[in-house]
Amino acid sequence: MKLTIGMAAYNDYEGVYFTIQALRMFHDLTDCEIIIVDNYGDSKLKNFVDAWLTGKEIPVRYIEYLENVGTTQPREQIFKHSEGELTICIDSHVMLMPGSLDRLWEGDDLIHGVMLYDDLKTPVTHMDPEWRSDMWGVWATQDPIPDEPFEIPMHGLGLFGCRTEAWLGFHPEYRGFGADEGYIHEKYRRAGRKVLCLPWMRWIHLFRNGTGYPINIQDRVRNYLLGFKELEMDPAPIYDHFGVQLVNRIEATM
Repeated sequence: MKLTIGMAAYNDYEGVYFTIQALRMFHDLTDCEIIIVDNYGDSKLKNFVDAWLTGKEIPVRYIEYLENVGTTQPREQIFKHSEGELTICIDSHVMLMPGSLDRLWEGDDLIHGVMLYDDLKTPVTHMDPEWRSDMWGVWATQDPIPDEPFEIPMHGLGLFGCRTEAWLGFHPEYRGFGADEGYIHEKYRRAGRKVLCLPWMRWIHLFRNGTGYPINIQDRVRNYLLGFKELEMDPAPIYDHFGVQLVNRIEATM
């Protein structure tokens, strides 16, 4: 099998529905499978797969994963269960523009695409590695956007992928929401690989009030500390942004 498209979902039946139907309507899914990792335990979502998608033109697999609620570990399950040579991981509320899957990158690099805002015109090509609003990474755009793949510092993980066997993995102790961005990109660079934006891979993302996932600032800070320690990065920016007292208190529980 050539391609696996996987999505982790948390109480997002509608998002999964429209994302999968858009894939079926607007893309050639020959030699492709879809994996849904349910991080919530949604019977309506499972029924949708069992009743409407099983036996259709592409394999669709439903995997219930409730061991660790958050963004990283359900995404990790996608790569673990992928049967495709290439794996693209998308949020359950992301839709790909037509043509986005016509060219796929088969190297060992980490790939992203161009995110479009709701007007379907305004692009975001990457994140700048800056701290703002309790997060590492600020949306940014390279202008002009090159025609061929180009290196970027980091990006949001609404869409990313790589050759399945080249996946380096998230920290196994990450939990909750946040701290994925920046960490996984630096991990690839330190392994001698690149982080690339494919200009033809364009996607839109539904931004809502909240992520669906429970947001716990302690989990996020803990994740940053774990990731920076793994990569032997200076944790000073974490202390500067979140405050020494908070970080010290969280670090004492690790």
